[in-house]
Amino acid sequence: MKKLSILLALLMLVSVLAGCGGGNANVNNNDNDNQAGNQPGGQTDEPFILNVHVGPNPDTIDPALNSAVDGATLIIHAFEGLYTLDKDGVPQPAQAEKVELSDDELTYTFTLRDGLKWSDGTPLTAEDFVYSWNRAIDPETAADYAYMFESIEGYDAGKLAVKALDDKTLEVKLIAKTPYFLELTAFPTFFPVQKKVIDEHGEQWALAPDTYISNGPYRMIEWVDSSHILYEKNENYWNYDALGPDQIKFILMSDTNASFSAFKTEQILFSDDIPTEEIDAWRDKPEFHLQGQLGTYYISFNTKKAPFDNKLVREAFSLAIDRNYIVENIGKAGQQPAGAFVPTGLSDADPTKEFREVGGDYIDVSKEAHAANVARAKELMKQAGYENGKGFPAVEYLYNVESEGHRLIAEALQQMWKELGVEVTLASQEWNTFLNTRKNGDYQIARNGWLGDYNDPISFLDMWITGSGNNDAQWSNAEYDRIIAEVKKSSDPAERYRLMHEAEDIIFAESMLAPIYYYVDIYLVNTKLQNVYSSPLGYKYFMFASLGK
Repeated sequence: MKKLSILLALLMLVSVLAGCGGGNANVNNNDNDNQAGNQPGGQTDEPFILNVHVGPNPDTIDPALNSAVDGATLIIHAFEGLYTLDKDGVPQPAQAEKVELSDDELTYTFTLRDGLKWSDGTPLTAEDFVYSWNRAIDPETAADYAYMFESIEGYDAGKLAVKALDDKTLEVKLIAKTPYFLELTAFPTFFPVQKKVIDEHGEQWALAPDTYISNGPYRMIEWVDSSHILYEKNENYWNYDALGPDQIKFILMSDTNASFSAFKTEQILFSDDIPTEEIDAWRDKPEFHLQGQLGTYYISFNTKKAPFDNKLVREAFSLAIDRNYIVENIGKAGQQPAGAFVPTGLSDADPTKEFREVGGDYIDVSKEAHAANVARAKELMKQAGYENGKGFPAVEYLYNVESEGHRLIAEALQQMWKELGVEVTLASQEWNTFLNTRKNGDYQIARNGWLGDYNDPISFLDMWITGSGNNDAQWSNAEYDRIIAEVKKSSDPAERYRLMHEAEDIIFAESMLAPIYYYVDIYLVNTKLQNVYSSPLGYKYFMFASLGK
């Protein structure tokens, strides 16, 4: 299994990813009262209530349905998989105490820990994983990430080769060697959910504390819409004694300036965003954190809607983008313009080389190439029948309002596309609405971002198969689908990587998206807050936090 240490050397990009937006909230000045009783060095009887900001109202916190990073952070505090990721992104035993791997590396046999319980005190068994994983692939569940189970036998037939040998033993049979499989078991879609509560409450089960039965370190006790979600330690969690805060209050905010103000006044001790105009002033402060992140900020074209059903138009719009201007004048964090979709930081079949190094760029993003790129874009528009923009219909670019960076990028793109002689209007929506508008294909062009779900390039490629819940481009290519299926079936590393490069070749032969830059993660942490970390996948971990001097 590849090491995630490579990821930490990623070049830096602005933190305006899909899953780390914000949402409006009224931050009550009393929110920090209990924190005041836990000042550095003070041992008191007051409970440690940690106030943090990771995003707005989540679209969903059902582990099977979530596809956003802010939602994942909420989920990993309430639920836990067979394995979990440590601060370096390496899988560690969690609900499972160990795993045995067959000689052919196709059968995983997990042994669960003794005495596992749900947050309501009822026993958790291996059968809960069998139910949950099959629920995730059920078409009625409509999980965006159902395709992540393709590596398990039985996926195509609709019933996974996952068996509870007894209450503590889970057997999983794979179709091919899957070097990242333990990482999958640490991913939210693979978390167990309680069948009884879902049978009784249906899709509403994940909307209220009384029915949000979980198995992780914390349990939800309050959810005030557009204000906060409050978690407290789960007394039934197997590793209860290792937990830090007595309660974690996730303040729900969509306004970056509001979260920044709350951070400065210590109403929150962690903020997963910072106004773009404050980056230069804060980058040298101890509270400012910037680290590598495995992801790409890009533009989605709706390939089913004119004029973006025309490959020439899509390629022209992509070539007209001045990526260096965006990263230097809006990102301001030393980020790297993206000439491909799979980001830097992932190794290739030869672990001494990166996937990006082997695959190269599909777009010349150097400053010197921009003029030639624009000239080529104009020629493509002419070939498409829109010379100098004549006859080009009105089009709209959609973004979510939570980050100032999204708006500034949208305005920059609008000006860049004017060079093609076209007028692009801008529209914005709140996070939850935006996610569903984009997913449903009710747009023409939209901002997008993708963070890897595990340490393998396929995490950036299998999302584009026909019918995938994360295929916002509404794109379909039979040859692409065939190649991805072959990747999933192959146990030969060299063949897997060769096929993955072929798949990315098709993405850019079709120009079905326009990459802009590779992500970094920017966040603010109060200097008194310790043992908080962010994974290269974008998740924030507060369960072991403490207050120091």
